[in-house]
Formats: sequence, structure tokens, C-alpha cells
Amino acid sequence: MKQVVTYLKEKNIQSEQKGGNVRDIVMKELTNIKDDGEAAVRRLSEKFDGWNPDSFKVSNEEIYESINKVPETFKQDTKYCQEQVRMFANAQLNSLSEFEREIQPGVYLGQKLIPIENVGAYIPGGRFPIVSSVQMSTIPPKVAGVERVIACSPSRNGEGIHPGVLYALHLAGVDEIYSLGGIQAIGTMAYGIEGIKPVDFIAGPGNAFVAESKRQVFGEVGIDQIAGPSENLIIAEADADPVLIAADILGQCEHDYQAVSILITTSNELASKVQHEIREQLPTLDTAKVAEASWEENGEIILVDTREEAVQVANDYAIEHVQVQAEYSNYYLNNLKNYGSLFLGEETTVTYGDKGIGTNHILPTGKAARYTGGLWVGKFLKTVTYQKCTKEASKRIAPILSRQCRYEGMVAHAVTAELREKKFSL
Repeated sequence: MKQVVTYLKEKNIQSEQKGGNVRDIVMKELTNIKDDGEAAVRRLSEKFDGWNPDSFKVSNEEIYESINKVPETFKQDTKYCQEQVRMFANAQLNSLSEFEREIQPGVYLGQKLIPIENVGAYIPGGRFPIVSSVQMSTIPPKVAGVERVIACSPSRNGEGIHPGVLYALHLAGVDEIYSLGGIQAIGTMAYGIEGIKPVDFIAGPGNAFVAESKRQVFGEVGIDQIAGPSENLIIAEADADPVLIAADILGQCEHDYQAVSILITTSNELASKVQHEIREQLPTLDTAKVAEASWEENGEIILVDTREEAVQVANDYAIEHVQVQAEYSNYYLNNLKNYGSLFLGEETTVTYGDKGIGTNHILPTGKAARYTGGLWVGKFLKTVTYQKCTKEASKRIAPILSRQCRYEGMVAHAVTAELREKKFSL
């Protein structure tokens, strides 16, 4: 295993080298989409996905075909996962509130929650049909009350959107579905092209080109976050199950070659058992090539003396997913501060959160957990404020705020307050 500092240095250098090329390509192609609209989008779609249909908008006929293509068990399972995500998003929504308060006599301050009007969701294609990303990026805005939710997902093998993904998008109640991927999808949602109105906010994970596209359109539209490779950190004490730990490590390693998996443990014996189990389990996996390379390149096993030290190291890493396998898991719930989502006890696994237990799987990576959480219903709500005063209150506060203005040299600001003091004193 590499030392932690060496690993982070190498990772950052690789990211910078790779990022330079990706950044330039994305900048060029987004400019082309701005300038040439649909022609540029079609050129990119043909180049990267071999896909240039008469219309990128998915028809009702295509949706109904997808319904007939997927097994009944898949339909029922997808309904279950979407119901879970919807219930949790509703619980989050109910934790928020609008209010108006009389802060002092005659001064009323209030807060309103206003849904964003147009949201675009990117659903990745890649090696797997990521059906779970449908519910994570389209159901929360629907629960928040967003008027128009559209989705883009790349064509697979020149045959349109994967039927499972298409069925899930239909079930989630997405208003418009487009068979578009990559830079061209993000550019279309941000700037709009002929027949496709732009959105105000883009959510959803994707590859390096999608992430960089979101970074570059941010400001013209809002985004949820810049998603990096999947990350998982497991804190395990001596009595933890090495079989489950190894399985959880490989479950995240199979995402891609850049996936990061870390084990923090107080037990050298457990660390050895986990390494043995990883070697035993790898040959049983169809995704062994990716999982093994990911673990060998980015895996870490860190030995610590105490649970306090385990918490400190985990907080320093600020990882996307954190799992705890320990007798007193509440200690970690109360003391861990930097993570995207926390999985307590051997009874829970990241797989549950990834696929549909109800919490969102679009989470901060690259140490962003130091300052933000994952995607949630509140991301699709604008928390706006308002104020109103009685004449008496306006007259009372005007001289105070006027003096503040004049101290700053904002004379015209001061006049607006002083005029009100004069008018309401008559």
C-alpha cells in the first residue's frame, strides 16, 4: 500500500494533467454550441455516440417500447426505489418552513421557499445503465415543486437511451427526455438549442467531460456540484466482519479505475484478514479487472490506535461515503463531521444508499464534504427573504441606517432613508 501523502500527491498531479486537456476540449465545444446551436450538438452526438436522430426528444412511442422491454421485477424494484427517494425528499421538504416574524415593533422580516422553474438532470450512460441516478436527480426537484424537469441521457450503441433508464425517467414523471450525452447534453441544457428551452439548474453525475462542462456553464446556470470518482472509507474495529468489509471495498472499486477505497482500523489482524478476503473475492466478480486495478492503485489501509484517531483521520479525508462497523456506532455518528453520507453498522452498506434506500447518492467528492452535503430537495428551492415596515418603524430605524450609509460614503443611500424619516414624521 502507498503512503497517504504520496497517494494524494500523485492523484493531484494526474488530475491536473488530465484536467488541462479536458478543460480545453470542453471550452472549445461549448463555444461551438453557443455559436452554432443544434448543428454543433449533432456533430458532437454523431462523433461521440454515433447518434444523430431526426429529433433528440424521446417520443411517447419510444417510452412505451421501453416499458415492454424491461422485466416486471425491474419495474417493481424501480417503483420501490423511487418511492423511497420520494418519501425521504418529502421528509426533507417538511423540515423546511416559510416564516414571517416581527423582529421589533413594526418591522416584519420573512422567508419564502420558491422552487426553481427549470431543472435539467444528466443521467450517465457509460459502462452500466445507472438507473439509480434517475431517481436521485429527478425526484427531489419534482418534490420541491419544480415546474419543468428535463433529462438528458446518452444513446447506447446507436440505439437510443437504455430501456431501463428510459422506463425510470417516465416513471419519475420527467417532463421532457432527450437522448443526448456528454458535452452536448450539458451545453444544450445550459444554452438551449432549436426547440429545447434552456434550464436554470443542472444536476447529476457524469464523466470528466460532463463534470468539466458543468464547471464551465456554472454562473449561467446553477449546478449541484462537480462530481469526481467514487470514494468510500470504512472505519472498522477489531470485531468487524472482514468478509463484509472486503465486499464493501470491492463494491466501490468496481465503479472505475479512479475509484478510491480506504479502510481505517484499530486492528492489524483485521487488516490482514480483509486483504486476504479481497484476494478471495476478486476472482468471483465479472468486474474484477476494474475492481482490482482500482484497489491496487488507489486503495489504502490505515492502522490507528484509537477510535478518536480514526475519527480525526476520517474527518481529514472528508470522503464521499463513510461506513462504520463498530460496536458503538453512535460514537461515530456524534463525532464524524466531514462526509457525504454515513452508513452505520454492518447491517447497512453503501449499495443501499447508491441504489434506493431513500437518501441521495449524488454526494460531494474530492474533500468537498468539508463545506457541503449532497444533493437534496433544498437544492431546488430558492430561500428568499422579504421585509416590510410600519410608518412608525420606518421613521425609527431611518436615522440609524442613514448614519451607517454616510459613514460608508454612500450618500444617495442615506437620502432614501432620510426622506422616509421626514415623510413619516409629518
